[in-house]
Amino acid sequence: MLEQAFLETLMDRAWPAVERNDTGEWVLRASSGVTQRANSVWPRNLPGAAGTAGLGGTEDIARSVSSASAWYRQRRLPLIFQIFDDSRSAGLNAVLDGQRFTRQSETLIMVRGMDALETLSAGPRGVEVSDTPTDEWLRLWWSVDGRGGEVELEVARTILTGCKSLYALVRDDDGVPAAVGRLALVDGWGGLYTMATSVTHRRRGYATMVLSALLEQGAARNLQGFWLLVTASNRGAQALYSRAGFVEQGSYLYRQAPLRRAPGGC
Repeated sequence: MLEQAFLETLMDRAWPAVERNDTGEWVLRASSGVTQRANSVWPRNLPGAAGTAGLGGTEDIARSVSSASAWYRQRRLPLIFQIFDDSRSAGLNAVLDGQRFTRQSETLIMVRGMDALETLSAGPRGVEVSDTPTDEWLRLWWSVDGRGGEVELEVARTILTGCKSLYALVRDDDGVPAAVGRLALVDGWGGLYTMATSVTHRRRGYATMVLSALLEQGAARNLQGFWLLVTASNRGAQALYSRAGFVEQGSYLYRQAPLRRAPGGC
């Protein structure tokens, strides 16, 4: 299993924000609102974090929350925290509870090593792998997971290409793009991201083909292992990843500041 702090670092580097402010305690990330990951606070150092001074207590945490709020307000973005399910998060969660932050998008972290890595049943034949995302690749993924138009898509492209990665795409028998995925290459590990299958191609084995191809690419590069993120509600994807040898190693969710309503006109 990966050490938690190292895993968090891998995840941060695999999905790099366009703008980043490292306070020494927390990392504030902003990318014009494109994806929660790239527009959230990573509270890297918290009370009880091994080997770090962290933040001193509730009052210090509240001051840091206020400072982070001002930073995001300048960018016209909501204040969102990426909170890992860890005892270190107790103090921060208490402050956020008191300020009525919502809880959103619970996500599981799954990992696997290189042991018993075998080609999955569907095989990787016919999967196209490149070191840059093609327009076809981007548009299929965006059609499944995207929020916004052309401007937001270009921000997403910047995020995706901010880390050395491999991009896999598989087509159906008519040559139509069916599924895509990305393998982020960070410090000898591979992070599986943006696994997406078009609505008309689901339950036909295309996701398995993409996953298999990316795992094989990672093995060819002598990676130490892999990690991936999957929403807690997506049981189908979890089953796919479990069959591929991934096991759960924690979770996180997003906590967002309550929206402030504008004063009434009366």
